[in-house]
Amino acid sequence: MSARPIYNEKWPKMILCCGEALIDMVPSDVNGQTSYTPLNGGAVYNTAIALSRLGVNTGFLSGLSTDLFGAQLNRILLHENVDTSYCVRSNQPTTLAFVQLTNGHAQYTFYDENSAGRLLSPRDVPAIPATVQAMFFGGISLCNDPAGNTYEQVCVANAAKKVIMIDPNIRPSFIDDTAQYLNRIDNMISHADIVKLSDEDLDWIATARETPVDPMDVIHEFGSKIVLITKGSKGSVAHLPSGATVDMHPPAINVVDTIGAGDTFNAGFLSVLHSLGLLTKEKIAKIDANDIHKALDYASKAAAIAVSRSGANPPTKAELEQQFHQITVDA
Repeated sequence: MSARPIYNEKWPKMILCCGEALIDMVPSDVNGQTSYTPLNGGAVYNTAIALSRLGVNTGFLSGLSTDLFGAQLNRILLHENVDTSYCVRSNQPTTLAFVQLTNGHAQYTFYDENSAGRLLSPRDVPAIPATVQAMFFGGISLCNDPAGNTYEQVCVANAAKKVIMIDPNIRPSFIDDTAQYLNRIDNMISHADIVKLSDEDLDWIATARETPVDPMDVIHEFGSKIVLITKGSKGSVAHLPSGATVDMHPPAINVVDTIGAGDTFNAGFLSVLHSLGLLTKEKIAKIDANDIHKALDYASKAAAIAVSRSGANPPTKAELEQQFHQITVDA
């Protein structure tokens, strides 16, 4: 693998999404037989595209294959105006995720051994320039080495100066070593400013430990973080460092499937903080409940549009404004 040099300090501030790109093999019925359509996916890949559609200058850091699926992933990133110069190319295969839909809820079976994403190593990753003001980590890229270790190192190395958000988006069936994975998640969360978990993720973290704990104890352990908990159709709640909480109920909408919903939520939340000028270490530490409410509201509405259509298809800023008359406040 090799990385291309990519610095230009005159570029506008960027959010860099760090993690997997893969192909979702999505089922459909064709004359009574199950057929699979290869659609671009991956939690972090989806988040990068969603951020760019919401008007944020976005980059993507990942191990990306030169095979036909890798070319498909790269082509869409470029089409969506995501900076791909941080991607590390190799001739290893692209990760595949076969999707099983049950009442619109997606479950996954992954094929990832020796993939371009899985084999990303620390020496492949370029230095992260000052134009990157925030970094997003998560997804299956954190589960197994060497990629998991690579992203952990990148997170820790940049946490002192850049706002860090992590969404583990936990897939238990994909984790080879539970203890190692928990240690990695704990370490990355200790360096993060924003932690997002689904209620299922939170329950798994609480019960997978050697000594299970109450989920609320896990939140309290995270200390001075903004902790976002999403609860599907029940909405979301933000736990602030001050001890305050902010609840948000999602808009009523017809759900087609949940693919990419959490990724779109993440992008919506970050895009508001970006537009408000809050993505600095100093400002994120002093964020108030009113700004969190704005971010949760926008994130919930973005995710609502995403689940109303098939596959990972996040809305543009214009679509949000048209459907919900929703406009973020520029800094």
